[in-house]
Amino acid sequence: MDRLRRLRRFLTSPETLLYLLFGVLTTAINTVVCGLCYDYLHWNILVANVLAWILAVAFAFLTNKLYVFQSKSFEASVLRREALGFTGARLFSLGVDEFGMWLLVDVLFQNVWAAKIAMNVLVVAINYVLSKFFIFRKK
Repeated sequence: MDRLRRLRRFLTSPETLLYLLFGVLTTAINTVVCGLCYDYLHWNILVANVLAWILAVAFAFLTNKLYVFQSKSFEASVLRREALGFTGARLFSLGVDEFGMWLLVDVLFQNVWAAKIAMNVLVVAINYVLSKFFIFRKK
């Protein structure tokens, strides 16, 4: 019972709710940019995915830093550490995303929109763990 209470507290904490809110908005940016570039501009799926990733990561960094994990310091060394850590973690999840998109769209011939949403679910989970425990950790 204590585990359920802790899980409920975690899932309803302001940090988790804000992470989910901004995660949904980041996912929307990522999905829409990727899908529009692929469907309407006829870009290669991997190129469209990278542009979508760049825009989504910039949005996610600012919202995670300021609102989710409330890291208010803009001191150069802190900002550099956070930005490099955040970008490095996101590059890792981009690799997971790119591989998944290639596999789902180019190999398994799945719908690009469905594939992008599925990959975003996995990426959001990876990114939360990395942000919470490594990038914006409380000292």
